[in-house]
Amino acid sequence: MDSELEQQLQKLREQINSKAAHQQQHAAMLLAVEETIKEQNATMEPGSYFAALLTLMEQQTGSTGISNAVLFLLSIILPYVSHSMLRAKFTTMMAVLSQSLDLSSADVALLKSVISCLETTLLAQDASSWKQPIAQATFRSLLQLSTDSKPKVRKRAQEAVSILLSRPPPPTVIHPAASIASRFVLDMLSNAKSDTQAAMHTLQLIKQTEMLWPAEDFGDLCASLMQIPRLNTPFVAILAFQALESVFSSASEALDEDQFRDLLIAVIDLKPNVNDSAANEAWLKIIEKGYIAYASVSADGCFQSLPDLIDLILPDIELGKQPTRDAATRCIWAMIRHCIPDSKLGSDDMQRIIAILTTGLSYRFRESWTLVFLLVAALFQRLGKFAHPSMDDLIKEIASMRMEPEFQFKDEADAVLGTAIRAVGPQTFLEILPLNLDGESRQGDVGRAWLLPLMKSHIRNTHLSFFVSDMLPLADRLSRQSQQFVSQGRDIEAKVYNALSQQVWALLTGFCNVPSDIVNAFTPEFAERLATEMLEVPEIRPAICGALQTLLTAVHSLAHKEVDNRPITQEQALAAEQHLARFAPDYLSQLFNVFAQSPGAGRGYLMDTITAFLAVISSSEINATFVKVCTMLDQALKTHKPPTTAELTERYLEAHPPPTAHTMTDLAIVMAPYLDAERTQMLMRAAFVLANQSEDAMLQKKGYKALSRLAEQPADTPARQIIESAMAEQLIPMLTESAESVAAGSRRDRLTLTSLLARNLNDEQLHFIPAMLSEVIIGTKESNERARNIAFETLLVMGRRMSQGGTINMVAITDNASAEMAAEQSASMEEFFKIAAAGLAAQTPHMISATIAAISRMLFEFHEQLNDQFIVELMKTILMFVVHNNREIAKASLGFVKVIAVVLPKDTLLPHLSEIVPSICKWSHEYKNQMRLKCRHILDRLARRLGMDAVAKATPEEHSKLIANMRKCQQRSQRAKENGNAQRRAEDDAAKTVAAASAAAAAGKKSFGSAYEDIIYGSESEFDDSDEEEHRGSKKSKSKKNKGGRGVEGEASAKPSAWIKEDAEGPLDFLDRSAFTHFSSIDPSSAATAKARRMRSEPKMRDGKLVFDDEEEETRKAQAAAESVQGKEDAGENYYVQSLTSKDGFYRTANQKIKFHKRKAGDSDDEMDIASDGETKSPAKKGKDNNGISYGREFRSKKAAGDVKRGNVDPYAYIPLNPKTMKKGAISIKNNSKKDKRMRRVKG
Repeated sequence: MDSELEQQLQKLREQINSKAAHQQQHAAMLLAVEETIKEQNATMEPGSYFAALLTLMEQQTGSTGISNAVLFLLSIILPYVSHSMLRAKFTTMMAVLSQSLDLSSADVALLKSVISCLETTLLAQDASSWKQPIAQATFRSLLQLSTDSKPKVRKRAQEAVSILLSRPPPPTVIHPAASIASRFVLDMLSNAKSDTQAAMHTLQLIKQTEMLWPAEDFGDLCASLMQIPRLNTPFVAILAFQALESVFSSASEALDEDQFRDLLIAVIDLKPNVNDSAANEAWLKIIEKGYIAYASVSADGCFQSLPDLIDLILPDIELGKQPTRDAATRCIWAMIRHCIPDSKLGSDDMQRIIAILTTGLSYRFRESWTLVFLLVAALFQRLGKFAHPSMDDLIKEIASMRMEPEFQFKDEADAVLGTAIRAVGPQTFLEILPLNLDGESRQGDVGRAWLLPLMKSHIRNTHLSFFVSDMLPLADRLSRQSQQFVSQGRDIEAKVYNALSQQVWALLTGFCNVPSDIVNAFTPEFAERLATEMLEVPEIRPAICGALQTLLTAVHSLAHKEVDNRPITQEQALAAEQHLARFAPDYLSQLFNVFAQSPGAGRGYLMDTITAFLAVISSSEINATFVKVCTMLDQALKTHKPPTTAELTERYLEAHPPPTAHTMTDLAIVMAPYLDAERTQMLMRAAFVLANQSEDAMLQKKGYKALSRLAEQPADTPARQIIESAMAEQLIPMLTESAESVAAGSRRDRLTLTSLLARNLNDEQLHFIPAMLSEVIIGTKESNERARNIAFETLLVMGRRMSQGGTINMVAITDNASAEMAAEQSASMEEFFKIAAAGLAAQTPHMISATIAAISRMLFEFHEQLNDQFIVELMKTILMFVVHNNREIAKASLGFVKVIAVVLPKDTLLPHLSEIVPSICKWSHEYKNQMRLKCRHILDRLARRLGMDAVAKATPEEHSKLIANMRKCQQRSQRAKENGNAQRRAEDDAAKTVAAASAAAAAGKKSFGSAYEDIIYGSESEFDDSDEEEHRGSKKSKSKKNKGGRGVEGEASAKPSAWIKEDAEGPLDFLDRSAFTHFSSIDPSSAATAKARRMRSEPKMRDGKLVFDDEEEETRKAQAAAESVQGKEDAGENYYVQSLTSKDGFYRTANQKIKFHKRKAGDSDDEMDIASDGETKSPAKKGKDNNGISYGREFRSKKAAGDVKRGNVDPYAYIPLNPKTMKKGAISIKNNSKKDKRMRRVKG
């Protein structure tokens, strides 16, 4: 029996004790049927179930409950019954099921079961069966149910009809019942005006059905659908558009060119209002799908009507709501991609389309420029080379917009220009938009240096000769100009022109991306120029090496691999590879010299370039070069001295090249895959010598790396064959004997070599696994993450090899021939675990914790290959370490418990829960190293798998509060879901999932066991969010309060506004093409205020010191500035104020006599204050209102905060002494300290 069916039946059997009566009835019926099958000695096959249930159904006369149960079981069994049996019992099935359909009072569950049975039975019939009246009548019954008033019944019937019509019996293409469906649909749509509800259900059926409609009814169907929107019922109109979109899949087969054109014209006439976004979106989808289908019928006829259609749709991008804008953009984009034939790329209609899209760059479309840019980019992609000269003006227009300082869509404009560069090529593009970087090539006043980085990422499949003839001379002129500025002492201009020259050189990589003229353009002169620049100019060396690497890699791939959409043919690629191979020896010589002279920290790109040249050079030249490298390596090793501590610092390595021995070793390693057998032997001998260099860790590391590079080669290569032949006598003894002399930096490459060798061990070499296992286990605790991952991967490789069986020669490990008790051991997974578990008896916590971590990883991977008894013994052993006093051991043991809580079956965990939980609880109150949180997570996992009651029963009494807290957290979580917070939690979980997926994607390159790491380091505990519930709730409530308090004013403020930025030259000219740059959607005053506030809050730098602005000083400056502005505004008008406050001012007395002011310099503090309403305050009133005066201002430093004296009184004499304030019980002076107040209270 099918396993999926067995799972469904088992689930039904378990419902015998369900509280739901219908579930009990279904389970009881199943058990009765199975008992009947057993009594008849029949096999438990779907056919036996089907026969028994069909017999029961035939005998059933009145009991509705039994009929429901039988039909439910039939709906489950029928998909697994053979089609031949269903065809044989077709008539009987239809007769039985039709009785159930006749029940006028049938409930929803019964009808759904009947529909499922009908669907399965009809799917099994062949084309001849569909000609029978009973099949057609049954299908009509399904059609009637598809418009039933019961939503669940209607939905299930529509699904059944859709599935039946989409799977016609072979060999027919259109289902035999399609004509029945189309006539039913036409009848229902003809009564749409009187029965709107039935019409809606019919439209939903059409929308859901994906089939080829009969050609004879297609025209009438489309005509009926076209009449529906005219009923002025919005929702029905949208359904009609969606249904029409669905039937277009049959249009190309059912309609000729004229009928298709007339249908599309009729659809265009039904265009909804632009503000009706739902209807407009549905209409646009019809147009999109219809025109794509029309293009397959008549490409020329479709293209002829395209300009007018785009002109009709483009205003939707300007005026429509966002859904309408997006739908209109998708529609035009699809038509540009699929409805423009190659023969019309240069036609007049194409010019009209370009002109129409150009209008989208006007200011009217400013809010939708990003969408217009998408359409322009699609047009560039479709036209390709034909975009020139048709779209030259469009390129200039976009570039002009891009260069405006206030333009906000520069990234989008750059994307369009980048597409234009790919379409027309860099040479044509620069003819349209010259760079204008130097005097010789300048064609205008505008420089366009910003095009250089844009061109760098968009040049490909072009002519290399253009770089040689135009761009290279430009780089030379810019470089000479830079040198000229240096000689004149103009350093800034020199740096600018030098940077421009380097940017021009950076374009070389794009020109080398599969150019079409490699043989003609890559001349000896050009090759020599590149080699010279690479050697003499370090600034452009990475660009040249990157270009050469790109060129060689692409050509080699195209020459030896089958690639789709080839820019050049395979013959051209082979010719180009042979042409480049002629320059390879000279380039390799230059690269070797540069590599030897470059610091080790920044020469990785040189190694990549060398590797690219080695792929195209001949094998004989590689072997000859390798001999020279080995000779130099041998000479260097004779005089090599280990680097000192100072020479190993990062600063030294960044400024000095490595020793010659290190450089020659790197070059030898990179040539390893291309060597013949003799040279491979030379490299292996050299690697053995290097691996024994215990005094120089870097050389030892490179030795192991060389052996790893040989071991990872394919099986049929000389390198792999030599490694396998040397394993028993050389490699394995060398690795086992040199364990004590391995430097820390060499362990990663040594572990890599161990992993590679363990994959291909034969039965006689299995002793290598136990010999190296302890070192691999220790490697799981390495500080280097890559080394740890390799160690874990090596454990798994060893485990898989041990599971394949064999015999382990333990004598080869112990080197003791008399050890007969352990002379041989059978290799198995359990034996592998036993060997690893020996590390639990180590003397150091480091080794014990590493062993536990290794066993945890092994158990996670191989638990299915171990028997339960062995797992239980292993679990009991490690549980003893959970209560260990050493935190390192206990932490690793908790990780093991976390693994078994996830991977082991419930039946294995439950009996030992009383041992697991008390061990965990020991650390449940320990905060250090997050031990408490780890324990709670493990207990939570156990509670979710085994139940909270089982965990609580196994928890000691002194830890009962922990279980009580866990219950509260679960209850709180449940209440939150019941109170409607499920959506918020789902959003939080989604955010966490996205973050976790991003982290996993970022770590995927350096992590190998994400599922295992999720168990050890991840958590799905409900306690993670418990501490943040209240905080998040308060923040959310505030957010809701703010949103709810907006009111009408808030809504009004949310409406978009615009500001015009005017300059001093005069009013803004709205007819100017650059007028859009003077518009802003942000209030300039508010933006300036916010920017000023941020500037004031940030510390400044003066002479290398941080300067913090003082708030009081800033306030004083602001007031002074305001007074200054006020003075400027009132200058020439407020003569009255001047007469009162100026040095030459005067006033009239009560007797109308003029009195001049008699003030001296420095008496400004005694001047009269002018109130805001124009009234003056008398000097007498001033003293009473002077509570806000800050005493001691005269002692303030002008350069920093603090006090200064410089001949004045002591700074503490800020408060003027007044006899009134000295009296007992007087009111304290403002700004006095709290300490003085407390002292007066004590004295009083």
